[in-house]
Amino acid sequence: MLGIKIVHQNHKGLVELLGKYHHSVDAGLHFYIPLIQQIHAVSLAMSPLKLPDYSIITKDNADISASVTLNYHVTDAVKYRYENTDSVESMSQLVRGHLRDIIGRMDLNEALGSTSKINQELAAAIGDLTNTYGINVDRINIDQLKPSVSIQDSMDKQLKADRERIAAIAKAEGEAKSIELTTKAKNDALIATAEAQAKATRTRADAESYRIEQMNESLDKAKDGYFKNQTIQAFSQLATSNTNTVVISGDNPGELGNIPVIQKMLENNK
Repeated sequence: MLGIKIVHQNHKGLVELLGKYHHSVDAGLHFYIPLIQQIHAVSLAMSPLKLPDYSIITKDNADISASVTLNYHVTDAVKYRYENTDSVESMSQLVRGHLRDIIGRMDLNEALGSTSKINQELAAAIGDLTNTYGINVDRINIDQLKPSVSIQDSMDKQLKADRERIAAIAKAEGEAKSIELTTKAKNDALIATAEAQAKATRTRADAESYRIEQMNESLDKAKDGYFKNQTIQAFSQLATSNTNTVVISGDNPGELGNIPVIQKMLENNK
């Protein structure tokens, strides 16, 4: 009597004869002799694996918890089944060991900010495990690096203190800038007012200078008759006023007699 074994697609069949590996078969229908032969099917498909969180100590003695997921597939079914009692667990221990070594060379801040770098170093360190466990790791990813509760509390307090310090600095800088702008505006206003006043003073001075210049020019051009006419008018007003005393210059008193009004006044006084 023959036994029937179906090896599914993407599996490898391992034929044992009297408990010892004899040969391998591919996917399909296979016959074997019960009690003497056995066929074990090993999946060659990619399988996901999530490693439990475990503690790692950083270079500066900080305790962090690491969470890792990976994908692997069997590359050598014979080594996978017969050369290791648990190839998957052996692979998991190797991954954890390399991760401890990589993070152990980093301080806390560097480790928390370098997950991409750690992933690359970890993948390079693991390499192809075909010759050892008959397995190849296709993808590995660090899902989370979480500090311990006490360290997290300290980090939160430090972060809060840094934020308050930055806010205080920003507020002080804003107030200083406001004072600077206000002072500048006041100074600009004072300067503008002073410049306007100076301009107005110069304008008035220029106008007065122009007036005097024009008056002097007119006086220089005036004839003697103009001044005699002005003198006649002045003395005419004096003749009709109650004034009985007149003070005149003694430089050219003889010329005053040529003015009729003054001549008449002098004759009356005589």
